[in-house]
Amino acid sequence: MKKNSKLLFILFFLASDLHAENLIDIYNEALKNDPTYRAAEYSYFADKELVVQGRSALLPSLTLSGSTNWNEYYQDKQLQQSYNSFSSTARLSQPLFRLDSWFQYKQSKSLTNAAEAEFAYEQQNLLVRTAELYFGVLREIDNINAALSEEKAIKKQLDQAKQRYEVGLSAITGVQEAQLAYDISKASRINAEGRLLSAREALNALIGREIFSLNELGDGLLIEDPDPKSKEEWVDLALKNNYQLKAAYLRKNAAKNNARSAASNHLPKIDIVGSKSESETNQFNYEGFDINGQGIPVPEVTGRRNYVIQFSMPIFQSGAVSSRRKQAYAQYERSNENSMFTQRRVIQEVRSGYSNVVTLVANVTAQKQAVVSATSALEATQVGYKVGTRNVVDLLQAEKNLYSAEKNLSNAKYDYILSKLKLNLAAGIISPGDLVNINNLLK
Repeated sequence: MKKNSKLLFILFFLASDLHAENLIDIYNEALKNDPTYRAAEYSYFADKELVVQGRSALLPSLTLSGSTNWNEYYQDKQLQQSYNSFSSTARLSQPLFRLDSWFQYKQSKSLTNAAEAEFAYEQQNLLVRTAELYFGVLREIDNINAALSEEKAIKKQLDQAKQRYEVGLSAITGVQEAQLAYDISKASRINAEGRLLSAREALNALIGREIFSLNELGDGLLIEDPDPKSKEEWVDLALKNNYQLKAAYLRKNAAKNNARSAASNHLPKIDIVGSKSESETNQFNYEGFDINGQGIPVPEVTGRRNYVIQFSMPIFQSGAVSSRRKQAYAQYERSNENSMFTQRRVIQEVRSGYSNVVTLVANVTAQKQAVVSATSALEATQVGYKVGTRNVVDLLQAEKNLYSAEKNLSNAKYDYILSKLKLNLAAGIISPGDLVNINNLLK
């Protein structure tokens, strides 16, 4: 009884509308606090710098350097001269012909675009993960409610069976059957409590805090077949819009440009380089003028300007250039196979997702009818039990059938909602608007 009271206390807060949070509330918090999503975001921020680094190899570079030195000259351990010298150099370089750098730049563009596509997928995937965890809690709440109702009803039948046995209206076997059913329902309810706690902790981990109350699914859910109506149309949508597939194609293109860059290492490299250097020496000359026994520093300034067109081409590097080219092309073939695998996986996910939605549409309809049938069967069994044509086992089974049908209907609705979201995710067309539409069904 203490456990039941504690559970009812928890369910009171879960079902309360006073502080209930809806699906959009949880999603907005997940955008800020989900570690998986935040890690994907920072990974995108890091990868989008690749294009800046790749472009820099084609643009001018300017280098400044300088130094200052203190010099002392000794003869027979006697200081003869001491002076400062300064030098500075400026070097400007502009690539003129660098095919390797050009293909590296194209590779960096593809990698940056692939990172953007992968982050877009993570944004879409967060919508599905949030809905899965949210409805995972509601699913377990419904399961507990069904288990509690079943346990309560069976306990009532157990009490009635005991009373009938005590007055001699039934055999002890009726009490034993009712007791067995009650014990099983109690164990089922305890298991449901554990699953609810696990589901709640999973949702808490998503946003980094504890959640006490969620809005429940209302009665306005519209069950309908996927639109478009054809599997092939959904496949076409996925081939155009799936971000994982886009990322795979872009990484394949990046690997191809990397291979071209490696192959270009056999070609000449031409740069134009301009440099300017200046040095100054402040040297004391003891053979010149003398003021109070001190030499007068005689500065000497020299400078140089240099303009060069540099040409280089590898002739022989012990097979290193050829080996890197072969390696890069092998990596390209690997990326090509990976993109093919991703394409086939996406097609399979879309086809399976479409079939799953169609099946769940029929399942929800069937489960609704099952609830109606189980309700009628229970009413008929109750009448039969009162007049003696049905025994307690029949009555307990009829009650179990009703609560099982209600639970199956609730689970079928959640499965239908999530399967539609997953189908849209596989097709690459899911958006926050889908969550908004679902959130409008909550109460």
